[in-house]
Amino acid sequence: MINKGKIGKDDFVLLVTHSGDFFTVDRVSEAIIQLGATPFRLDTDKFPITVSLNAHFDNRASYYSLSDGDRSISTNQVKAVWMRRIWEPQMSPDLSPQYESACITQSFTFLNNFWDSLKHPRWVDNLARITTAENKLLQLRLASELGLTIPKTLVTNNPEEVKQFFNQGAGKIVTKLLTPLSFGMKGSSLSFYTTEVKEEDLADAETLRYCPMIFQQQIPKSRELRVVFVNGKFFVGALDASLYSDYSQDWRCTSTGEWLPETLPDEVANRLHQFMFKLGLFFGVFDLIQTPLGGYVFLELNPTGEWGMLEKDLGYPISMTIANTLLNKNLEI
Repeated sequence: MINKGKIGKDDFVLLVTHSGDFFTVDRVSEAIIQLGATPFRLDTDKFPITVSLNAHFDNRASYYSLSDGDRSISTNQVKAVWMRRIWEPQMSPDLSPQYESACITQSFTFLNNFWDSLKHPRWVDNLARITTAENKLLQLRLASELGLTIPKTLVTNNPEEVKQFFNQGAGKIVTKLLTPLSFGMKGSSLSFYTTEVKEEDLADAETLRYCPMIFQQQIPKSRELRVVFVNGKFFVGALDASLYSDYSQDWRCTSTGEWLPETLPDEVANRLHQFMFKLGLFFGVFDLIQTPLGGYVFLELNPTGEWGMLEKDLGYPISMTIANTLLNKNLEI
């Protein structure tokens, strides 16, 4: 279990990420060092080519060892795990294509076995809970049950249902995917953000037969909020939607505007806190809309969402709060 006494350099915190990750993982690593522990970064895309993982079993004990270059640790040295990202292994171009899929499958299987060996360390967050929390439809149900306002939503592969929903919403609806299209470092040429549905788009609605999607009423917005929750604390950034809403329904598609500090009404914050408690998560990033009338509308939760821009632009101590949570200080959940 986590040592609740003095933290030492022999207390390792495993940072699970990928080789293209920067800033956030660096800031958390620095915070862990400030608290007296030692970070160990695992770039999951570098396994199995440059990262070595070994499982050892006998009748007395079992453990795993992990090596990256000249650094190595065993599972009994890991006191906490920060689950930042798991990325697809990057195989050598010299590997025959006919073997690539099998090698990736075996690598993922071994990594999953490795996670299972880390039962005693504290996780931010538990991988099974993250997987459950990524269910967008579960999120909508839970948000509604807790009294949060959600957009009217349709999920379907039926073109006629979408046309009816479009007409009911007076042509003001948006669409998004149930889950990201790509989890690999190379991304996907089919990246799809929240997009407004226009009447001419309905002519291609038959393609839904192949791919069900989420459709939601388009909510009038004055600002979009990114709400970072860490162990009972909220760090909130706001964007002025008027600066980009004429050409985009998703702030991630634009660099227009700057993040401004914001706070949540107690009622909204309390319901979001209950939301996280229900899911058993220490960390999560909410997307909310603030309407012109001052209301708050829940869009979704990303249990491993991005927050670096809020720490960088607004000076929020998010990384230190994550590090404190990992090292078992002032726990809320």
